[in-house]
Amino acid sequence: MKNIACVGDNCIDYYDATGEAFPGGNPVNVSVYVRRLGGASSYTGAVGNDRFGALLLDALRGKGVDVSHVRVLPGRTALTHVTRENGDRVLGDYDEGVMAAYRPDEEDVAFLCAHDLVVTGLWGHAEGVLEEVRKRGVPVAFDGAERPFDPAGKIALPHTDVAFFSDDALEETPLREKILRVAGMGPKLVVATRGSRGSLAWDGARFYTCGIVSCPVVDTMGAGDSFIAGFLMAWLEGKPVSDCMRLGAEQAAVTIGYAGGW
Repeated sequence: MKNIACVGDNCIDYYDATGEAFPGGNPVNVSVYVRRLGGASSYTGAVGNDRFGALLLDALRGKGVDVSHVRVLPGRTALTHVTRENGDRVLGDYDEGVMAAYRPDEEDVAFLCAHDLVVTGLWGHAEGVLEEVRKRGVPVAFDGAERPFDPAGKIALPHTDVAFFSDDALEETPLREKILRVAGMGPKLVVATRGSRGSLAWDGARFYTCGIVSCPVVDTMGAGDSFIAGFLMAWLEGKPVSDCMRLGAEQAAVTIGYAGGW
């Protein structure tokens, strides 16, 4: 069984119109979707000692995610205000809470390196340990979200094996150029998710395209993270890039069909 370490940001996605509160955050979501696919996973990060921190930890334990390296700190758990517009999630104000001061320590790095793959993202404050993770022979995946060239991305990408970012605005030709810029910073494999346009990937030799899996749209929260989990699980099994993209698209369709990330 593949075991994936997910490290970095978490938050509670709080839907102001309904009062619903869902655990979320890129690494958190990926850890849950890996479990959905039958893999093992852990989440490493920090939550506050408030009700939302307890909610997040209880939810992850309920999904079978290892939370042994989550720090519970005095203060607020990160929270994002969310609205839905025609099924699409629209992110509002974000309070980073105790995650603002979080950085993985040496014990965390040793724990991460006991896995088959380490996954983090743009807001995870884990970019500084990725060089050490790679030195210890563990592959790294990094999600640059909509801003892969932000300072955290510039630190992470030279130590990344599989890089993801999202861009549903660019046409294919300029998007290919953007992908090649990301690849030029170090990753062996770069994948851009494009919303309803599907995805586009580069493996150092050629480009690959993949469409979406049609489905009813309830809530797009977590769709990109589902794609990442599906892609990486297939990649760890040595499957071709096109198959990895297809499994990613299938997993995104599952998540889009219900409210909240998971």
